[in-house]
Amino acid sequence: MSGGKKIIICISGLAGSGKSTAARKIAKHYGLKFYSGGDALKAVALEMGYKVSERGWWETESGIQFVGERLRNLEIDRRVDEKMMEWAREGDVVLDSWTMPWLLKEGFKIWLDASEEVRAARIARRDGISFEEALRRMRERETKTKEIYQKLYGFKLGEDFEPFHVILDVNNLNEDEVFETLRLIIDKWLFRRS
Repeated sequence: MSGGKKIIICISGLAGSGKSTAARKIAKHYGLKFYSGGDALKAVALEMGYKVSERGWWETESGIQFVGERLRNLEIDRRVDEKMMEWAREGDVVLDSWTMPWLLKEGFKIWLDASEEVRAARIARRDGISFEEALRRMRERETKTKEIYQKLYGFKLGEDFEPFHVILDVNNLNEDEVFETLRLIIDKWLFRRS
């Protein structure tokens, strides 16, 4: 598929941007392995005794409490990021991650950009909560998460776009349109297909 070169695609974006959905679809389409930093962090939370649910857990009180614990113990994130780096070195992967675009020298890096309002509305629909509650939880989580990565690595999540090859505005795109747009970009830029 890639002429022997290992493929690494990093898809990033703030909560509610659709990064996990897009990353899974891209991985499936190209027959690549999929790894999620969020899933890896949830596995750590489970080991630490948190009751982790599948979707929307990060915006629950328990999820936000875990983010606070991560802020107090940066080693949690460092361990997860080291594992993500191992997976990246294996190659032929799609990484759903907030940190890998900055930590990896190699790879094709995509940022999905959506307004706070659009992201909160998506989270509210997904989790069956009010827009106001989704917005409050999202802001609280993002404030703490940004602080974690600023302390650990010195970058500003959602503000520093230097490592990205593509920034895609997804405000007016549904998940199928995001996938199709990314597929066209990846075909053209990464696989040199017309």
